Amino acid sequence: MPVAIYRFARDLRLDDHAGLSAASAHGDIAPFLVIDRELDERLRSSPRRAAYFCRAAAALDAALRERGSALVVRHGEAAAEVTRLAQELKAVAVSWSASYDRSGIAADAELQAAIEERGMRATAVHDSPAIPPEESTAGRSSAGEGYRAFAPYYDVWRELEPGSYEAPLLLSFVRADVGSEPLPQPADFGSESIPASGAASAREKLEAFLRGPALQYSFAVNAPADDLTSHLSADLTFGTIAARTIVRETRKRMDDPFLLSEERSSLRLFLRAIAMRDFFLQLSWYHPQTSGAVLQEKMRDFPFLQSHPHLDAWREGRTGFPLVDAGIRQLRATGWMHPRVRAIAASFLCFDLGVDWRTGVAEWDRYLIEDDPALSVGNWQWIAGVGADLAAYPRIYNPNKQAKRFDPDGSYARRWISELAHGPAGGFSGLHQGSAQIELPLGGAERYPRPVVDHDRAAREFLLRYQEFVTPAGGRRSSR
Repeated sequence: MPVAIYRFARDLRLDDHAGLSAASAHGDIAPFLVIDRELDERLRSSPRRAAYFCRAAAALDAALRERGSALVVRHGEAAAEVTRLAQELKAVAVSWSASYDRSGIAADAELQAAIEERGMRATAVHDSPAIPPEESTAGRSSAGEGYRAFAPYYDVWRELEPGSYEAPLLLSFVRADVGSEPLPQPADFGSESIPASGAASAREKLEAFLRGPALQYSFAVNAPADDLTSHLSADLTFGTIAARTIVRETRKRMDDPFLLSEERSSLRLFLRAIAMRDFFLQLSWYHPQTSGAVLQEKMRDFPFLQSHPHLDAWREGRTGFPLVDAGIRQLRATGWMHPRVRAIAASFLCFDLGVDWRTGVAEWDRYLIEDDPALSVGNWQWIAGVGADLAAYPRIYNPNKQAKRFDPDGSYARRWISELAHGPAGGFSGLHQGSAQIELPLGGAERYPRPVVDHDRAAREFLLRYQEFVTPAGGRRSSR
């Protein structure tokens, strides 16, 4: 039987796997994991990310061993290592999961060229999104440009059915009798271990979420103190679960005739979040230049600041705005931040401080477990008002109003801000007023700082800069 190599990267599972299905069409599958320079650097940049990846890779190897195979692991430049293994195994084809960020797309093209030069079949498969970009844009006259606005994209996305690759037992793996390095270990990247990760863990997490919390998702997505969102972001970015699986299982849950209308609405909102993820992947797929340049032509020269006297206060969660600070401290402590708070903290950086969104991308990349540059750039550009959100003006979040709405009793802030931990459980209105918060009893702890900026003034000044830039004296600025 011919041998086909499958190169694993951000798709560390066997079930519902489009890439493995494509590889199996060419022969028995030789599973391969290459730790190239870019992956090595991204793992070293975030210790928790490295630990997650290593645990997921170990779980994948264990699943392969149950099928009489094992991961072949090597370090080096991807194209060279893949072609070397292909020669050793006399492989006829190589498959892998496509990347969506600019550097990943370029690396995929280099790998494909190297493989095809040696007369083998090279196949990059859309495994990460629930709906591949070409499927969502198939009906557009300008399909090669993709969607730049979410609303029309979502109208199409929700009518499409994800593909199904749910038969891992039908896949045939080989145990390659070639040299392999040891499985990556957290210590290799200066990291320590974390709780279990891998396909089984991700599936259990999804099932538990759909049994209960998903039915209140419309509330949970706006309630950071309760922390009842899916927490599947890292699982999705490392592919320990397929977005297709999540969509199918969520739609199946919606078929329950005993659900209340509010519960169905919550499930639809959760599916919308998965669609938003697919949207940003297709956006980067068709516009990979957004890794460094903004999507909106009119904003490409906007003078965002590269630094600010209070930038370190934002980085450390000491801005004096409790919801912002609690989110940053949660991120630094856990490698994750509640989605509502992410938007508020990012807005504060871009508008209250006026700092370039790329500074936020780089800072959060140091702490997040999840690892998807295309999604990170898409979300940050959306918040900064330079990407796919086509609102007439930037959406500037008032951190005090947001806190009073989504953390009214301050329980989220108290959980993550030690200086405020001993504040009263009720009657916490002063916490989110900006000036009264320093009067809270601190129990001898370090005093919580005053706000580093006046939000209303900062927002007005930013909007004035924005308006002057977009509509300069003499007429509207050209979008070219």
